Amino acid sequence: MLERIHEIPAAVLSADEYLDDFWPNFHQLDGVFWKLERLQSFRGEPSWAAMVEGDWDRSLKLVGDGGGAPRERPAKRFPRRRIRIVEQPVTSYVRWEAHLLALRGEATEQVRVLDAGEVAEIEVGRRLPELVVLGTVAMYEVTYDESGAHSGARRIDDREVIEACQGELDKLFQRGEELRPYYEREIMSLPAPTVTV
Repeated sequence: MLERIHEIPAAVLSADEYLDDFWPNFHQLDGVFWKLERLQSFRGEPSWAAMVEGDWDRSLKLVGDGGGAPRERPAKRFPRRRIRIVEQPVTSYVRWEAHLLALRGEATEQVRVLDAGEVAEIEVGRRLPELVVLGTVAMYEVTYDESGAHSGARRIDDREVIEACQGELDKLFQRGEELRPYYEREIMSLPAPTVTV
């Protein structure tokens, strides 16, 4: 199902419409908050912008200070799970993101890492989508333009599709390596990432 998400009927939302739609649904979340990340580079967050400007120390400080987008939380706690697909060689963005996720720690969300080769059998002609799943409330295929800037999302409401995707995400999550050992083995020893603009 994950590899066919782009074929599923959906409400197309601009970036602003996505945020307006996301937060009310987020507060209705009734299960696991899933995030599947497949793209290897993005643009937009202040800490990432600092890294792009060549200021790695300021980038890490912004991560530590929570210098990204504001995060709202519903009154109740819920499981948050992220699956990060990684290609080799590891891109500057993924290296930066791994630092961010490691600083946040397991108390914020459970993160597992999968090598791109682990999903090759389901990526026939197309990469897996960038997904955000809010329990059974809504699922978003998050979209980006050619420069890597967030452009909006496609909201999918079909419960059967959402539940099928949750099952597949859970299987990928179980196959993945926990972030901390991956980070310590593969990322910590690398020099500060650089970006050519």
